Amino acid sequence: MTLIAPRDSALDNAAIVALAEEALSDVADVKASIGRVIFGQESVVEQSLVAILAGGHALLVGVPGLAKTKLVETLGVALGLDTRRIQFTPDLMPSDIVGSEVMDQDENGRRSFRFVRGPVFAQLLMADEINRASPRTQSALLQSMQEYHVTVAGERHDLPSPFHVLATQNPLEQEGTYPLPEAQLDRFLMQVDVFYPSIEAERRILLETTGSQEQAAVAVLSADRLKQIQGLIRRIPVGESVVEAILSLVRSARPGNGNKEADAHVAWGPGPRASQALMTCVRARALFDGRLSPSIDDVMALAEPILQHRMALNFSARADGMSVRDVIAALKRAAA
Repeated sequence: MTLIAPRDSALDNAAIVALAEEALSDVADVKASIGRVIFGQESVVEQSLVAILAGGHALLVGVPGLAKTKLVETLGVALGLDTRRIQFTPDLMPSDIVGSEVMDQDENGRRSFRFVRGPVFAQLLMADEINRASPRTQSALLQSMQEYHVTVAGERHDLPSPFHVLATQNPLEQEGTYPLPEAQLDRFLMQVDVFYPSIEAERRILLETTGSQEQAAVAVLSADRLKQIQGLIRRIPVGESVVEAILSLVRSARPGNGNKEADAHVAWGPGPRASQALMTCVRARALFDGRLSPSIDDVMALAEPILQHRMALNFSARADGMSVRDVIAALKRAAA
């Protein structure tokens, strides 16, 4: 199998393998720490952690009561990150997120402005029910997610590093919500769908969370170590067949490229950012799974969470009761 290494990689394959083997142990410890608190939901934990390892943001979509908030808190503890939470409401203002300038006066009566940082200055930010905020407030978070800094009164303020946003969204309630614009959805590396737990997982939830004591996650990594692993992931070589699978799958999801499924059902498809996301995330998933090289199976496993929020169905497909997941499943079958 031909391997394609990143252009800026200063390490040879042997050095990358040695560093990756060390990272495998760290990631396994993180999974074990999360497993002390989050029961079941293996795919949710996997996709959320892969998004962070890949250096991106994730949108968690699910009904209330499925431990989305608990998962973010647990990830923050296990990864050693400074974690903060914002509860989004319709009256939330941009200054409530990024911060604002206040006027101070010293003992001599001289006045000056001082910037008071908002909760966005965190390494792991939980944006709870993000679609309840107005477009004006959402745009303030969009700059943070894309540029990793905020601008207040013409001054730039850099965010901590690493910086990740894990946002939640309730798919049931539509009254009093503002749908996220496509530009902001595209900034999320993944859309992670959170479903109801299995009966075995729910039984364990009942037994272990309703007593006098609950398990707690333990810190495994530090922010600096996480940044080292994120840098390593971008140096992992990717097989040529995996690169071709990514290009083929993403391009097949765009109408007008000759794919009958996309031409018949897709109004607009994913752009190059989806290909970039897959390229990074397949490496992170391989490391999460204890492997040193990504495979085509990684591409297929991540196709839905990476593509579904970057596509829109046409009227005909919606009238037939189709979903984006149905189209992606058909594209995966055609690519297999």
